[in-house]
Amino acid sequence: MSVAGKLTRDGWLLFATRCSRMFAYGLLSVVLVLYLVEVGLEEWEVGLLLTLTLVGDTAISLWLTTTADRLGRRRTLILGAALMVLAGIVFVSTGHFLLLVVAATVGVISPSGNEIGPFLSVEQAALSHIVSDDRRTDVFAWYNLVGSFSTALGALAGGLIAQASPHFGLTGAAAFRPVLLAYAAIGVALIGGFAFLSSAVEATRDESRPPKTMLGLHESQWPIFKLSLLFGLDAFGGGFVIQSLIAYWFHVRFQLDPAMLGTVFLFANLLAGISALAAGWLARRIGLLNTMIFTHLPSNVLLILVPLMPDVYWAVGVLLARFSISQMDVPTRQAYTMSVVRPDERSAAAGVTGVARSVGASISPLLATVLVGSAGLMSVPFFLAGGLKIVYDVLLYRAFSSRTPGHDRK
Repeated sequence: MSVAGKLTRDGWLLFATRCSRMFAYGLLSVVLVLYLVEVGLEEWEVGLLLTLTLVGDTAISLWLTTTADRLGRRRTLILGAALMVLAGIVFVSTGHFLLLVVAATVGVISPSGNEIGPFLSVEQAALSHIVSDDRRTDVFAWYNLVGSFSTALGALAGGLIAQASPHFGLTGAAAFRPVLLAYAAIGVALIGGFAFLSSAVEATRDESRPPKTMLGLHESQWPIFKLSLLFGLDAFGGGFVIQSLIAYWFHVRFQLDPAMLGTVFLFANLLAGISALAAGWLARRIGLLNTMIFTHLPSNVLLILVPLMPDVYWAVGVLLARFSISQMDVPTRQAYTMSVVRPDERSAAAGVTGVARSVGASISPLLATVLVGSAGLMSVPFFLAGGLKIVYDVLLYRAFSSRTPGHDRK
């Protein structure tokens, strides 16, 4: 009955690469903005860099994920890991803005601690290929959970490394470079891990599928178009409060040091991970759509309340409460998307909605960084994020409450 008993050797490798990668993302997310400020970038330059990071990820992910079955899933994953190494090496080697922009745009850097690059789509496709239908939901649930736990541990480690660096004579930007070196080293380890995957994870062609029209979609173009617009709005709101910017806000507002920030985001990501399992239990009782909306709404109210708290203890407490329910919509959102399309459109649907989210999330960090850099406006990103996400919840309910997809009828 355990998930461990359901995994092949390839499955274990994919879980290991997921854990390693998310640890690296968490490691970097807590210190990235602090590092960029230390190397001399202005707030607007940091915001532009974060935005271009997400823009580049969108373009590269779309290209890699739509060619992965032809290029080969293993090759695609290895190429993504190589782009992680490239970005880490450039960031640790220079503070030149233009070089950092190129590395952020072409390479794979996660400013939010969330999944970025081609990995998620290709790994999930590979896992789907090596586990049976009746086991897939459980495997995916744990796949998301271990990723959240790894991000949490990475955030803690990133803060502790930055905090310990001055004891070794590293100050200013140099105090954060060991984190960047660790990020690049994990990318090298991922190349090795992906190279050991077997051919069992590769796609098999199905010549009986109907001809595709736009972006691999045929019958489900309209619902996926609507979902893409809504998911893009949600991601646009979320881009105002990516983990790096929240960490920077707490550092400026309450003078929290990197070690304390790492501890805060350790517990935040642990709570987010545990909530993924609760989402499945809740969805079986009230449905996928209701779970998406009625857990997301209160989390956005809590997000708005964070900057209104009187001291750091209340602010951290409300933030943790928000994280404890904010991610319950993620597995249900993925399952809902799969339930409104034909089985042969699921890969395309995941890719299109994923790109829509990446586009939405790529715009707002530039605006958020400018706002956080202004003493009088530094809390505005929380209000914008919460407000936009509430609008998303309302529009999603209005657009799809009358629709009863196959999985939601269970």
